Amino acid sequence: MNGASAPGGTLIAGIGNVFLGDDGFGVETLRQLAAHPLPSTAQAVDFGVRGVHLAYQLLDGYDTLILLDATARGGAPGTLYLIEADEPGSVEPGRPVLDGHHMSPDAVLALLGTLCEGTGGTPPRRTLVVGCEPARVEEGIGLSAPVAAAVPEAVRMVLGLLQELEPPRELRRTP
Repeated sequence: MNGASAPGGTLIAGIGNVFLGDDGFGVETLRQLAAHPLPSTAQAVDFGVRGVHLAYQLLDGYDTLILLDATARGGAPGTLYLIEADEPGSVEPGRPVLDGHHMSPDAVLALLGTLCEGTGGTPPRRTLVVGCEPARVEEGIGLSAPVAAAVPEAVRMVLGLLQELEPPRELRRTP
């Protein structure tokens, strides 16, 4: 979408289902983020519901993963969260790992761990989730008013994170 990642860069992944109301938060945030220039070390990609593709792309060797997703944590609809994932969660018991319709961020990270073990790849050193409390995730296109209002702030949050992650530039003196 925007930028080209080099190994060690940042992958910004918009995830969610645009046909389930506020579950499209990550995709819409990524769409609005595309209007801003990103550092050359960052790549922004709309994965939607293709969690398996996200896991395979992470094998390319990113230093940081920023996930944009609807995140139900019990707050008021439209509340933004910045969550640093310490370790991947576990896949829900009884669900196949490669079920493309139920690839939550935890399932993607668990799959990534398995893929890294099998390929010798390295997972991202740091995983951040910019999440938004949904108001509704039933069938329907379009975000609820509180979630739509939170999207510009989520974009600002991601841009701020990218500034923090960007390596310092070397200043040169001219004689």
